[in-house]
Amino acid sequence: MGHTSLDKIKALQKNPANVRNLCILAHVDHGKTTLADSLVASNGIISSRLAGKLRYLDSREDEQIRGITMKSSAISLHYASGEKDYLINLIDSPGHVDFSSEVSTAVRLCDGAIVIVDAVEGVCPQTQAVLRQAWLENIRPVLVINKIDRLIMELKLTSQEAYTHLQKILEQVNAVTGSLFTSKVLEDRAVKEERAEEDKEEGDIKPAECPGSEQVYDWSAGLEDSDDSQLYFSPDQGNVVFASAIDGWGFSIQQFAQIHSQRMGIRAEVLLKTLWGDFYLNAKAKKIMKGAHAKGKKPLFVQLVLDNIWSLYDAVVTRRDKEKIEKMMMSLGVKVMTRDSRHSDPKVLLSAICSQWLPVSQAVLFMVCDKLPSPLDMTSERIERLMSVGARRFHSLPLQTQELKTAFMQCSSDDTAPVIVFVSKMFMVDAKALPQNKQRPLTQEEMGQRRELARQRHTERLAAIQQTESGEGNAQSGSTTPATTPGGDNTIGKLRVSQEEEEKETFVAFARVYSGVVRRGQKVFVMGPKYDPAQGLRMLPEGSTSVSACLPPVPHLACCTMDSLYLLMGRELEELEEVPSGNVLGIGGLEECVLKSATLSTSPALPPFIPLNFEATPIVRVAIEPKHPSEMPKLVRGMRLLNQADPCAEVLIQETGEHVLVTAGEVHLQRCLDDLRERFAKIEISASKPIIPFRETVIRPPKVDMVNEDLGKQQKVAVIHQVKESDTLHLDPSGLVTLTTPNRQATVGVRAIPLPEEVTLLLEGSADLIRTLEQAGQAQREGRTLDMSTWTLDALMVLKSRLEVLLQGRKWRNAVDRIWAFGPRRYGPNILLNSVEGYQRPSVWHCLEREKGEKEGGAKAEASAIRDFDNSVVSGFQLATLSGPMCEEPLMGVCFSVERWDMNFPTQRTHLDSVTEKDSNSLDASVSESPGEAVGQQGASGKAGGAGETPSQAEGAMAGASHGRLVDCYGPFSGQLIAAVKEACRHAFQAKPQRLMAAMYTCEIMATAEVLGRVYGVLGKREGRVLQEEMKEGTEMFIIKAVLPVAESFGFADEIRKRTSGLASPQLVFSHWEVISSDPSWVPTTEEEYLHFGEKADSANQALKYMNGVRRRKGLYVEEKIVEHGEKQRTLSKNK
Repeated sequence: MGHTSLDKIKALQKNPANVRNLCILAHVDHGKTTLADSLVASNGIISSRLAGKLRYLDSREDEQIRGITMKSSAISLHYASGEKDYLINLIDSPGHVDFSSEVSTAVRLCDGAIVIVDAVEGVCPQTQAVLRQAWLENIRPVLVINKIDRLIMELKLTSQEAYTHLQKILEQVNAVTGSLFTSKVLEDRAVKEERAEEDKEEGDIKPAECPGSEQVYDWSAGLEDSDDSQLYFSPDQGNVVFASAIDGWGFSIQQFAQIHSQRMGIRAEVLLKTLWGDFYLNAKAKKIMKGAHAKGKKPLFVQLVLDNIWSLYDAVVTRRDKEKIEKMMMSLGVKVMTRDSRHSDPKVLLSAICSQWLPVSQAVLFMVCDKLPSPLDMTSERIERLMSVGARRFHSLPLQTQELKTAFMQCSSDDTAPVIVFVSKMFMVDAKALPQNKQRPLTQEEMGQRRELARQRHTERLAAIQQTESGEGNAQSGSTTPATTPGGDNTIGKLRVSQEEEEKETFVAFARVYSGVVRRGQKVFVMGPKYDPAQGLRMLPEGSTSVSACLPPVPHLACCTMDSLYLLMGRELEELEEVPSGNVLGIGGLEECVLKSATLSTSPALPPFIPLNFEATPIVRVAIEPKHPSEMPKLVRGMRLLNQADPCAEVLIQETGEHVLVTAGEVHLQRCLDDLRERFAKIEISASKPIIPFRETVIRPPKVDMVNEDLGKQQKVAVIHQVKESDTLHLDPSGLVTLTTPNRQATVGVRAIPLPEEVTLLLEGSADLIRTLEQAGQAQREGRTLDMSTWTLDALMVLKSRLEVLLQGRKWRNAVDRIWAFGPRRYGPNILLNSVEGYQRPSVWHCLEREKGEKEGGAKAEASAIRDFDNSVVSGFQLATLSGPMCEEPLMGVCFSVERWDMNFPTQRTHLDSVTEKDSNSLDASVSESPGEAVGQQGASGKAGGAGETPSQAEGAMAGASHGRLVDCYGPFSGQLIAAVKEACRHAFQAKPQRLMAAMYTCEIMATAEVLGRVYGVLGKREGRVLQEEMKEGTEMFIIKAVLPVAESFGFADEIRKRTSGLASPQLVFSHWEVISSDPSWVPTTEEEYLHFGEKADSANQALKYMNGVRRRKGLYVEEKIVEHGEKQRTLSKNK
């Protein structure tokens, strides 16, 4: 097929029924970009000879050097099948785990996906991840089993063995899909059961209607009723292609069914059902019969398909039998150029034959057009999921919003249809690569003018040279020079300006139109992630669907103009005037409005789409600074641009003033640093060593020490870090720390308790819910109401009930209702418990108790009076959990129980501003030790009222104290209380056995048996722990699953490759936090311990090494010897 014109693509865009938006997903090095090359070559964009070698969609230099894809690239292709013309918007995505965020951005814009699996390696970790991502986005996948040539050339399998091997790969892929389907069905069933229970409670189901319902229980999981016929991959369904993209061939069973039906006289439909499976051909009876395996016969697939391919490889590559090759070419009707047949590399001849006999592009594109859905076939389930952000369910959205579902379903390009666009990422393009800045071909007149200009300049230059050579007078030379220089300066200046313009880079949004027609210069709303359509519709005037400048401001809603529209063509962009719905496009001019991703629409009723689902978590941090401090503004600008251009990278400025870059892994980090140097900041930068995150925690007192000896009671006390007592600090033997503020007005008693591991994990996973709970509590304290959907309330109730189940036992009695706050940052995995006697403060769950009536006014006033100081206690807890005492890292899995909180104020005040403070405290009868005192506001003298004060006077004091409370909330006493609570929490933490928690990667390594020992050696050296080792059936490959500390992971992949000569490659994904068992504060006491863990020890204390490393980086005190060999004399004079 020749090169498709831009006009043809524009015409195809207008028919959404024949548009296919798809992405290519696979594990790293399974052949995505090679297959994409074959598809691109089918449109004549590149030569078919270069397909697989050029890697056209890998446009970055580092992608070509490393040989892996690092970003998603899109290209629009034309495919003609019979009388129908299709437009295929193809997105090639990375397979490396560090760039899985790019996969998320690609999957969101597509309706289908091509999943590629290596025929030798089978289903790998990233294959499972991409299948899960496709499942979560509700897009339909088709399968390509690639690199079948490796079964012939590398594994040397026979066609029969290859068939068995391919069957196993299909089973593996279907097993992953099946597990995803099962989990969804079980989830749906659980939701239905919950709804049924709610209906029962409401009385909708009467006992008479369902007699005996209590005795009968449905034990079925609901899987029997669910239709999964279209779910699995099977060659006879037409959703599997077998291919070798590097050799340019690929086929589906339909092709061979058509070929052999003509030769054998068997109907194509029958062959289609029997070509894959346990069927064989009975030559005598000329019938297809079942039971090939039992009767020891060749299956039909082997006999009619694989044997032909195996014999072709045998003749062309192995034996190089020219006569046999010519016979085969004759029978296949293939003509090959002479230079291909005479080429020294047999693979050239092979790909020339195969690309004509079984072109891979035809097989894949036919399957895509036949099996993948068009934009018109978008399911209602997917639409509802896209529009249901966070806690909001689709049915709880406003009616106008729900009506937009029909716009999605119709995918209409009418002028009346609302424009709905989703931007999945922003990417940077050189200004000179934009279509409007490209050099257009010159006309004959322009070429003539330029020729004349060049001649004129040349003659002027020659004249100037002759004048200088002749040595004429200074006056004459001085008179000629000014005549020529101004013009020269102008041209140089123009050149510089044009160069600067070319060096500028602009952002293009990678987007898809879901409804309406997008036109250049059109104005649209930009929905922020927190935008609420109900609030927007309330605040905007009725019928204001058009975007105009005179609209009132709405929170999280902005307006922007789409300056330019582009057709994405791999490395190039083509300018468009309009794009109808159902198409992928690039939009220019959104860099001021959109950071990474956004929802755009002309209708304010549209909610923002759900956030992208990222598989990899950014965990690797480095601090960045410019080589020359004067270039700091350039670095700040460059990091801002990098943050916008990379979906996964995060840019932070820490409290210390450091500029920190957070990335998903080592390869991702290297790419970001290269981009900063060469594209965004364009300056020399220096990056620190990776900043490894740790967490601090406490554990239950251990029973054995570092050398597994039993700890006695006295030794246990020695192991626990002793707190130095003072006149304001007291430590109870049970671990209760009592601390008094410097002004002796408040005493706080705090105890640290380790949380169960399950509770820590639950709190960590429910961070968003806890944040919502905190926002609701804050709104209630400020007298506002925060509208929460029933789904959020239900989720919070489930969280509360799960915490109640997990926190069992005597010490956790009523603990969930006594939770004061979560921390750090009010939603972390640590808890502050209220165990103060006589202090009944509202629980953090009080926003769930909507049905209860308001409490009495006096009690409410009392609660609010307490709450000022209450906030100081919470602030102290937040500060303590944000930076622990070991190395100023956040705490995790610690519960601080406040068991004492006494406040004692003197009866007389001398300062004017202290009157209001005492006023507010006098209302606190439950906390103050002198409840009978109340200070009247009659003047600066602050006379004390007696015990027989009238209620009206008390009310006046309460009203006058409201201002005092506001002042006191931020006054000096509040600050002292915050500091006291923080120090008490830190000392309580140190009074327990403390441990460091390290971030852990799960590591999956594929290696052959020969290098297995070396892999184990590298893992052992880096504190890794092997969890599982299994051999892949039918191959020599072992899959090793291990966990590895993030702190030890830098350079791990390179070391593995060096030690194994490239035969093993690891995939690292952040998994969890794990407690390091060794005690960082443990000191050796016996001679044996000193031998193992002393100064010149066999093995170092791992936790102490990590802790000292973090302290050294933060500039904290590190207890270590500076002088090692003090007895050796050192002199200043050199030995001569």
